[in-house]
Amino acid sequence: MKVWFITGASRGLGALMAKEALNAGDAVVATARNPKTVTEQLGTHPNLLAVALDVTDEAQARQAAAAAVQRFGRIDILVNNAGYGLLGAVEEATAEEVEKLYATNVFGLLKVTRAVLPHMRRQRSGHILNFSSIGGYFGYPGWGVYGSTKFAVEGLSESLAAEVQPFGINVTIVEPGFFRTDFLADNSLAVSAAAIPDYVGTPAGNMRDFAAGANHAQPGNPQKLAAGIVTLVNAKNPPLRMPFGSDTVSVIEEQNASVAKELAEWRDLALSTDFATDAAA
Repeated sequence: MKVWFITGASRGLGALMAKEALNAGDAVVATARNPKTVTEQLGTHPNLLAVALDVTDEAQARQAAAAAVQRFGRIDILVNNAGYGLLGAVEEATAEEVEKLYATNVFGLLKVTRAVLPHMRRQRSGHILNFSSIGGYFGYPGWGVYGSTKFAVEGLSESLAAEVQPFGINVTIVEPGFFRTDFLADNSLAVSAAAIPDYVGTPAGNMRDFAAGANHAQPGNPQKLAAGIVTLVNAKNPPLRMPFGSDTVSVIEEQNASVAKELAEWRDLALSTDFATDAAA
């Protein structure tokens, strides 16, 4: 029996992952700001512990991790799932909006990770799943600030994976595309209030209209994604990156080809900045 610690588990994908894990016979520590919302969503179960956690509160994160270990003796899988989106051009986002977004999507993830890692290091095993997005691999107009939080998650996770590998701990960056959850609804997505007229009709401005019309019409099936996460954590050699969704796979392939093409075009200039080598040496 594996012990999961899932943030943002009261609804959406977090709740679906918790259900899949419980159905697989695992134990789940499901966290949310209000633990009552977890039990309302998941009911009661002998292998379920609902814990209060605001990921921006580091002391509460440590308390939640300690409660998990006290109840189940260990934490095998940390799923950093809590987060939300911000829609609007980079120029439109206020300092307050940016700071609030980073407080949850980046600093909150770091606080929870710091709270759980001592337990994983002690047991010399574990698997950390950090939820990024296709927006953490490719920058979309209208999603620049949100995407920047996910780019940060990707960079942190790459380094973290190398740092904790000696302790038998794996790290996987989860990169979902557009899934039919409530992510584009107002309870998961903030929209910059400062809509600058100049952006109307541009890609950033048009993205506001697209997002409003795309909600609950996304191609990805969240139930299948939750099941895929269970498959992932049971893999013998889990990947550093795990994209989910045909839209994600397509964008990654296009982005990789674009980077390779641009590098080939500018390779000579890129290589020209080294110190000259002494051929006779």
